Amino acid sequence: MPKKQLKGIVISNKMQKTAVVAVTRLKEHRLYKKKYKVTTKYSAHDEKNECQIGDKVVIQECKPISKNKSWVVLKKI
Repeated sequence: MPKKQLKGIVISNKMQKTAVVAVTRLKEHRLYKKKYKVTTKYSAHDEKNECQIGDKVVIQECKPISKNKSWVVLKKI
């Protein structure tokens, strides 16, 4: 089974080797059928500390690195 990949924007890089990435997706209300945005924040491993705030990145699922990190930054877009 392939690993999940998500696109998002870096919102924090204050931690060492970690970037917080915000992933926004559209959901639809079951009853009223209105679409709305849902933003989820993921802590992703950034080995070389390359990510800056505002960068668009692709993150990929991986085995847990720490308590909160189970994603790794693949590349900048």
